[in-house]
Amino acid sequence: MDKRDDGKPPASHDGSSRGLSRRDFIKVTGAVVPAGVLVGERLLHAEAAAAADVVGPGAVPITLRINGTSHRLSVEPRVTLLDALRDRLAITGAKKVCDRATCGACTVLVDSKAIYACSMLAIDAQGRDIVTIEGLAPEGELHPVSAAFVDHDAQQCGFCTPGFVVATAAFLHRHPDPTYEEVKAGLGGNLCRCGTYVGLRQAALDAAQRMKGGLA
Repeated sequence: MDKRDDGKPPASHDGSSRGLSRRDFIKVTGAVVPAGVLVGERLLHAEAAAAADVVGPGAVPITLRINGTSHRLSVEPRVTLLDALRDRLAITGAKKVCDRATCGACTVLVDSKAIYACSMLAIDAQGRDIVTIEGLAPEGELHPVSAAFVDHDAQQCGFCTPGFVVATAAFLHRHPDPTYEEVKAGLGGNLCRCGTYVGLRQAALDAAQRMKGGLA
C-alpha cells in the first residue's frame, strides 16, 4: 500500500490532485450565490404581491350585530371577536381565560352555533348574528338554562358559567331531549376548574324540560 507522509493529498490517476482547489471553490460559489439571490428576489416580489391584497395592518371599520344591535367600531384585522366584545364594546359576559380555544369560557352564539370567541376574528364576524350571555334572555329575566344553573347550584367561582350557559343553550337547541351521557359529551368543550360538572349536567337536563327545544 502506497503511503504518503508529506501532508499532500494523493494524486489521481491522471496526476491531478483529488482535493478541491481554491480556484475551483471560488468558481462554484460564484455561480451559486447569484442563483440564491435571484430566488430570494422572486420570493420578495411574490410576498409583496400577496401583501397588496391584505387588509390592514392598521385599524379598519367594521360593523358587528350583537344581541340584536349593530355596533360600528374600528379594529385591526388581528383583533379577535372576544377582544372586540370586551375591550371595544364593554360586553364582558364572555370571559377571557385560556385565549387558546380550549376552556370554553368565552363561548358565544354565532348564527345560533356555539363558538369560542377567542378563536374568531372580529372582522370575520361581520354579517353574522352574534349572541352573548347578555342577550340570551330578555332584560330582567333569566334564560331557562341560567335558572336551572341557579337551582342546581351549578357554579362556584362563576368564571366559566357564562360560557357553560351559552354552550348548554346551543346544545339543547340541537338536542332537546338528551340523556345524561349526551349532555356530558355535548358539553365536553367547556371546562370548570371548580369541578361542578355534576351540577352542570343536572342543570342541563332540567333546562331541557324547561326549554322544550327553544333557545329561549
